[in-house]
Amino acid sequence: QVQLVESGGGLVQSGESLKLSCVGSGSPSHLLSRVSMNWYRQPPGKERELVATINNDGTKTTYSDSVKGRFTISRDNAKRTLYLQMNGLRVEDTAVYSCNALNLWGRGTQVIVSS
Repeated sequence: QVQLVESGGGLVQSGESLKLSCVGSGSPSHLLSRVSMNWYRQPPGKERELVATINNDGTKTTYSDSVKGRFTISRDNAKRTLYLQMNGLRVEDTAVYSCNALNLWGRGTQVIVSS
């Protein structure tokens, strides 16, 4: 069974940066390289929202309007790892960030941005 595990969250001040990682493990995790992957986030008391998507080979990316120009999604299929580089963080970026592929979800990593 394939598992997704996120890391890299933490407490930062407004304007700072964080880089999240999501590692796929188990079998057959190599199949993750054949599918698009996503980062979602769920702010406190709000619905989960799609933040960014990347296609299987990393050549196409899309972003929500709220993060466009500040966040960058990328992947390293050889390492079975998905990334989210977050720059210029704002208080409103505070959320639990989760990675997703097909019907697989990680448990999430908490990002807190203070003013």
